[in-house]
Amino acid sequence: MKKIFASFTKQLAFWMLFFFITRAIFLLYNYQLIKADGIKPDEAIAAFWHAIPLDIATTCYLLLFPFLILIIQSFYSPKWLNSLNKVYTLSAIIVFSLLVTAELGIYPEWKTKMPYKALMYLQNPSEVYNSASTATFFVLILLFLVLSTSTYWLYVKYFHVKILESLNLWYFKVWLILIVLLPVLFIGGRGGWQQIPINQSESYYSNHNILNLAAVNSGFNITISIIENYKNFGKNPYAFYDKEEAQSIIEKLYELPKDSTTHILKTEKPNIVLIILESWSADLIESIGGKPGITPSFHELENQGVLFTNLYATGPRSEQAMGSIFSGFPAHPISSVTVQPEKFSKLPTVTKSLIDNGYYTSFYFGGQLRYGNIKGYILYNGFTKVVEHNDFGNNVLRGKLGVHDEFVLSRQLKDLNEEKEPFFSGLFTLSSHSPYDQPMENVFDWGGNENDYINSAYYTDRCLGNYINEARKQPWFKNTLFIIVADHSHNSYRNWSFTTPAYHKIPMLFYGEVIKEEFRGLKVNRLSNQMDLATTLLKQLGLDSAPFKWSRDLFNPYSPEFAYYSFEEGLGWITQNGHFVYDARVDHYNEDTVPDELKEKTKKQGKSFLQVLFEEYMRL
Repeated sequence: MKKIFASFTKQLAFWMLFFFITRAIFLLYNYQLIKADGIKPDEAIAAFWHAIPLDIATTCYLLLFPFLILIIQSFYSPKWLNSLNKVYTLSAIIVFSLLVTAELGIYPEWKTKMPYKALMYLQNPSEVYNSASTATFFVLILLFLVLSTSTYWLYVKYFHVKILESLNLWYFKVWLILIVLLPVLFIGGRGGWQQIPINQSESYYSNHNILNLAAVNSGFNITISIIENYKNFGKNPYAFYDKEEAQSIIEKLYELPKDSTTHILKTEKPNIVLIILESWSADLIESIGGKPGITPSFHELENQGVLFTNLYATGPRSEQAMGSIFSGFPAHPISSVTVQPEKFSKLPTVTKSLIDNGYYTSFYFGGQLRYGNIKGYILYNGFTKVVEHNDFGNNVLRGKLGVHDEFVLSRQLKDLNEEKEPFFSGLFTLSSHSPYDQPMENVFDWGGNENDYINSAYYTDRCLGNYINEARKQPWFKNTLFIIVADHSHNSYRNWSFTTPAYHKIPMLFYGEVIKEEFRGLKVNRLSNQMDLATTLLKQLGLDSAPFKWSRDLFNPYSPEFAYYSFEEGLGWITQNGHFVYDARVDHYNEDTVPDELKEKTKKQGKSFLQVLFEEYMRL
């Protein structure tokens, strides 16, 4: 029994040591880049601490096969099983060592961990060799050999436990320890008992991306990258037309007869507070067709703001919304750009544009930003202050998912009073997400299967109203633009089919005394998407929006008018003449209200949009 436990714990310790060594190599190899960024030694060393959860998770997955061997050895233990364990460990060491040294080679150019598409380059080793200097190539080869041989020697010498005699199959203590170790592997692999399994965000802690990459486990990262892209290795599953034809259609779609905008703000440098509402459907908003009384505070704010009444989420998940809102990059089927650091690092961000223009930044969320790798994406955006679940004290009420909205809004308000201006502060609400355990008695007794949902929206709306009332008392309020937008929609009391346009319609509101009086109470009815927020905002601020090529200026009367949304394996496309919903998986149009004479042109526009978008996603 002691040998089984010793074998398990020593193998776990070995892999934790191995990952420590490889991380140290990454930091030392890139020492000059770290020094050039002005990174302090203690911040770089912190990468080792923040790496622990992902290292443990990766180690638990690696130990699944050795654990199986231990089970067999408990009643049948030939010598070859010990050899098999060593062969497995050596193979894993070689793979990880190759991965680590390859990352050292690509980082100066790609500024990322090893992504799945880099594996494609290994099909042509000569290109890999020719793309690096001869000295660098042989240094990395030498490093690979030293790392793999020395760590395997360490394993055999100090960590491998030989089990030459089988134990009694019915020995209670043996099975007790095996039963205990299996849950340890499971819990460790998913990062704990919490609802959201661990992902790369767990190791993100710095505004210096090189440190976040140092902390992220290389094996865990490449596995996620492969999983997220396995359906489209080198092939666009939405290639409906010739590439040149599809590209031409989209270029024509985005043509601007005149690059003009209506300036609705009194200043080009206001403070900006972006409030992202969790799961708010348009059916919650009276002015967009919802039943009265669900969100009365929002309704009151409309009278002094600019309401976008025909706006759609580009995808059904929160992490997709983040890429759409901050990078102007629409959501697409299969995966999300925000879960892949090697991809989102190539996208522009509104936050960085504002930072370059002198803005101070912060982001607030009552839950854990690890969901969908949102934290990794948020930190890459450059938010210098990120406040989430564990940063709140014990004097706040928490639900199953985290701190409730009233306390998160209150914390942001308090912090903004001490923030330098101009500031850009984002806040993501939480309480309107299931399980709807907000600290308030239900107000509505109707809504059927979505009764809890509409009551949670009422709670968040009440919190929002109280927040704005308190904000009015602050000295920075008069120079602040509040942007309130949903991350995605949700099933409502009307129970729309998931693929229909009505399901994906969401609210967006610009509010604040910084808006010119003549535009307060304006309703913008243009067909639009969340992705259009980026260009719309930057145009109001007089900043360059050219990098946000998927985003439109909603205050430019010449901007093309359409709306797009995605779902698994399909898309919805909405124009002034009708809409269609297409499921590419079965090549079927679930809905099609476009007039016959416009069907071919409209379908080519929508399907080309998804084709070109996904093509760009693959190239990132």
